[in-house]
Amino acid sequence: MAASGNNRSMESRTGRSNQRYNSKGERLVAGVVPLTEDKTYVMLIQSTRRKGWVLPKGGWETDEECHEAAAREAWEEAGIFVQIDYDLGDIQETSPRKKASSSSSSSSSSSSKSKDSSHKDGKDTSKDKQRSLYRFYEVTVTSEEQDWPEREKRERKWFTFAEAKELLKDRPELQTALERSTMKR
Repeated sequence: MAASGNNRSMESRTGRSNQRYNSKGERLVAGVVPLTEDKTYVMLIQSTRRKGWVLPKGGWETDEECHEAAAREAWEEAGIFVQIDYDLGDIQETSPRKKASSSSSSSSSSSSKSKDSSHKDGKDTSKDKQRSLYRFYEVTVTSEEQDWPEREKRERKWFTFAEAKELLKDRPELQTALERSTMKR
């Protein structure tokens, strides 16, 4: 079966060939702060890469508007249908940059970066992990489906504001999105 009853694909988009980047070379990421109707609980999902709880989010692709990408990520990662309530704005990634692979030198300084690490299209081609610019939307969950594209990879769970804030403590950009929401404290 390729689509769900709500005409959603049962396959997650993968790869970055259609990924949007801004003029600074930052990867543009769309996400949601999924709330219950009474705004008492927020849904978090298990990260597949970092082993922890995160908000549903992912790359904004060239064939969709940002709010469409956010709703798609909510479906693919959390198996939820949502009503978009508020645009929470842009949030700059502030996590420490990680190397994509370890280099021969364990010490690095900003002066050791060469000007050649930036590609002519603005994308950083150095081994540093690429920065992202996040756009989050506060959403109300209208339906939780039992089957969704990443069901085998992710767990989803409802949390209070205090619980979610603590679980997101190592992800300041996700904490900021949560704090910008109108969720009950």
